[in-house]
Amino acid sequence: MTAHLRTDVATDVLARLRAELGEHVDTSPAALEDARADKSGHRSTGAPLAVVHAASVEDVQATLRIASETGTPVVTRGAGTGLAGGANAGPGEIALSTRGMTRILEVRPDDLLAVVEPGILNAELNAHLAEHGLWWAPDPASRAISTVGGNIATGAGGLLCAKYGVVRDAVLGVDLVLADGRLLRLGHRSVKGVTGLDLTSLVIGSEGTLGVIVGATLKLRRLVPGVPCTVAATFPDVRAAAAASSAVTAAGLQPSIMELMDAACLEAVHRLLALPAPTPGAAQLTIQTDGPAADVEADAIAAVLTAGGGTVSLTHDPAEGERLLAIRRSMHPAMEALGTTLIEDVSVPRSRLPEMFDEIARVEREHGVTIPTVAHAGDGNLHPNFIFDALPDGEVPAHIWDAADDLFRSALRLGGTLTGEHGIGLLKRRWLADELGDDQWKLQREITRVFDPQGILNPGKVFAE
Repeated sequence: MTAHLRTDVATDVLARLRAELGEHVDTSPAALEDARADKSGHRSTGAPLAVVHAASVEDVQATLRIASETGTPVVTRGAGTGLAGGANAGPGEIALSTRGMTRILEVRPDDLLAVVEPGILNAELNAHLAEHGLWWAPDPASRAISTVGGNIATGAGGLLCAKYGVVRDAVLGVDLVLADGRLLRLGHRSVKGVTGLDLTSLVIGSEGTLGVIVGATLKLRRLVPGVPCTVAATFPDVRAAAAASSAVTAAGLQPSIMELMDAACLEAVHRLLALPAPTPGAAQLTIQTDGPAADVEADAIAAVLTAGGGTVSLTHDPAEGERLLAIRRSMHPAMEALGTTLIEDVSVPRSRLPEMFDEIARVEREHGVTIPTVAHAGDGNLHPNFIFDALPDGEVPAHIWDAADDLFRSALRLGGTLTGEHGIGLLKRRWLADELGDDQWKLQREITRVFDPQGILNPGKVFAE
């Protein structure tokens, strides 16, 4: 953890911030307390030095120049919707919020690109782009409350990834302020661009360790024509549902959305939304097709699911389709209603989904824990939710981490990865070297020091000693 600044140094830092940034510097107890946590449930050990509400690139540069000159750590925050503790600020640190930088600077329908500031929400951006017949494809479940900058910093994904890709596939360039205040404009506006090293891709998913994202050039798509079709299928157990989702992929079918909810998730969401109780033990696949051939693809998918033992219903009504997807999007609040939740994020090859659900069931049995799980079945990304009674200090109990350790290692054995979209942050840093290997871990850490020689950007996150 970051060492506390001496009182005289902290006083000097605050004075310099206020002299240069005035009312953008917030030391109110409410703001400091809010900056300690994200949606993961983890809180830092104490309040940060201050929250800087940046309104411009110049505000960010000024903050980082002061931080660099005084050796003060900086933690960048957007909407605080992260699930890995990656944007939690603690004692002696400046919380630098870019949430107020929400401008859409440019939309070019002819070039299928937009230039935006990092604080704009996904849903707000797409509402504006729709007026131009365009959209930005990344679709995290938190799209109504998550920022574009946060999406880029964590390498976010969402429900549409299998067909339309993740954030990395939808960003042409980023504007990045380095730890010393210098501004870099990375990437390009053209469809192709291979000059030099791909620093844009390096920044995507770097979780605030390389610099502060202050702008992004986004790759857009035209709105998909036609009416989407939605297929809902229930199966007697989650393994059968997982096998059916793999069969859809193996059949060469490409839905835009394919979401799997196990029995515990499905039961919790139905309870939250006051829906009739599902069949005990049943799991559900919710699949949506889009484009001109949506109905033909939906019929073919329904046939595959029926052959896999599913009870299938299909609707061409967009409103009914959104109602079915709302069940999936209600998963997080439903989990919160069950107790304190550690929301995790592993990915495996799509063909290994049934085996991964077998591993989750084994971990539940052997560790005596409950792990309701939802999956982006179209791309093999699972979100196991560990339910527990929180300790008085808010920390995750040791037996939950033991179960998580077992589950993470199971995903790696199946050829998977520790995180598909949430990032490493604070909560998963102890396992990073297990996936990368020591040599790659050291190389990646050395790269961060090229960008940030003093190590003041989001210290203690991602790369733990």
